[in-house]
Amino acid sequence: MCQFAFLIFFISSCIFAGIMLHDSRTLWSGASFLFMMICLAVYLLFTVSQYSEWLAAHDLVIGILIVMFILAIGSVIAFPAVLILIFFVEGIRVIRHEGIKPANLLSLLAMYSISAVLNLFHLRKKRNVDYIVVLGAGIIGSKVTPLLAARIEKGIELLHYNPNAVLIMSGGQDPGEDIPESKAMANYAVDKGVDTEKIIMEQKSVSTLENLRFSRELMNIQKPKIIDVTTAYHVFRALILAKQQEIKCVGFGAKTKWYFTLNAFIREFIGYLRLTWKRHALVIGIVVVVIISFNLGGQKY
Repeated sequence: MCQFAFLIFFISSCIFAGIMLHDSRTLWSGASFLFMMICLAVYLLFTVSQYSEWLAAHDLVIGILIVMFILAIGSVIAFPAVLILIFFVEGIRVIRHEGIKPANLLSLLAMYSISAVLNLFHLRKKRNVDYIVVLGAGIIGSKVTPLLAARIEKGIELLHYNPNAVLIMSGGQDPGEDIPESKAMANYAVDKGVDTEKIIMEQKSVSTLENLRFSRELMNIQKPKIIDVTTAYHVFRALILAKQQEIKCVGFGAKTKWYFTLNAFIREFIGYLRLTWKRHALVIGIVVVVIISFNLGGQKY
């Protein structure tokens, strides 16, 4: 039985690795991660049961297995529970300030965050990419905000690891802004020591969707390797939007204040549901049909 449990764990690990390597911009990344952790916990239980006598004489091995078991159980139970608690509290706060609306109530649904968090982890920053696209945000007059500055700083950091890449500063000019966002972003980067020849400005976009689309149009390589840089809470939705436009890329997140991240992440989740509601409605419909079919079948007997 222990061998069978290991086989299931190995298969689940391969599925998770395959999803993360092929395209992690889906909720399947979070689902496969949780399934892998469940399989790991089950395998460890069978291992302890089958080899209990041998393990009793090897304290170090027992310690390692205990740590692995705690990590597995923590991933399956504690991590989602903590996230749900945090977003529940924050969701109540949003409701108190903005009223009870369906969009606010959706903030209590936080499982989406597992996949979003997984897309923030990268084993290496050096990826030999061709372009690093920094997504714009609002500016004040001609000055970048702290949030936007953090994105630019992250883009510059990644440029140091990928010296052959070009920075694309993406952002047009909104009402109340003296210059296009991309111009302010480029000025900031130059002040930080970036060569002007390493910067391209995309000045037409007024949304994340357009940031990605118009930036892709500026790339003169057929299949470029791309990094998208935005604020951490915004990475997953930006990757979904890129996927919908068949833009292959990875996302890196810039840090921001924790208290600001909570509210923003809730709204990102709502935005994600708006983007993918048809897919979720289809899955729910299939589940309902299956349940009704089983109930009708049971009544016949």
